[in-house]
Amino acid sequence: MSSPLPISTRVVLLCGPSGSGKSLLAARSGLPVLRLDDFYKEGDDPTLPLVAESSDIDWDHPDSWDADTAVAAITRLCRTGRTDVPVYDISLSARTGAETVDIGRTPLFIAEGIFAAEIVTRCRELGVLADALCLSRGPVKTFRRRFLRDLKEGRKSVPFLLRRGWRLMREERTIVARQTALGAHACDRDEAMGRLAAAAAGRCAGLRTAA
Repeated sequence: MSSPLPISTRVVLLCGPSGSGKSLLAARSGLPVLRLDDFYKEGDDPTLPLVAESSDIDWDHPDSWDADTAVAAITRLCRTGRTDVPVYDISLSARTGAETVDIGRTPLFIAEGIFAAEIVTRCRELGVLADALCLSRGPVKTFRRRFLRDLKEGRKSVPFLLRRGWRLMREERTIVARQTALGAHACDRDEAMGRLAAAAAGRCAGLRTAA
């Protein structure tokens, strides 16, 4: 039986409430990015959770997301620098295809999404975790940014977006508390960028030492 490939890359898990600026920060970091939102379950999956006392699917519940497939993709990227991932259309609640993510020989990449904290422990146990960060902007700012983004992108109907936005605004502090309890460090954008730079410098230094 062949031994598993050595781990040459580590991941920074970037979580935070929907609308907290994760995708923007990841893009500005200059690091390769894996979009964890592409691992949502499809809209006809019978295991999807519902919002309490509602017929709305709760897309902010971890059970709406395929953690096993996400962890497998992260591990392959850390071992081989390449993996196939689904392409997910949030407006359709469906996977519309697949694509290959190729990060080459980079020593560090970001996996960002609202459920990233759910896999902190698993990534640490697998030896692939460099850091885990939870962005927080405050409930009102996050509500405004999330609603304008989702409206512009046509993610869901306006009534759904308003119901979801109001619920998430009230729950934001609880969401952040849960994500930090799972192992993510709560921080603002500037601190997150500093920790990303430190993680990147540490990984590069480690590779040079090993060489």
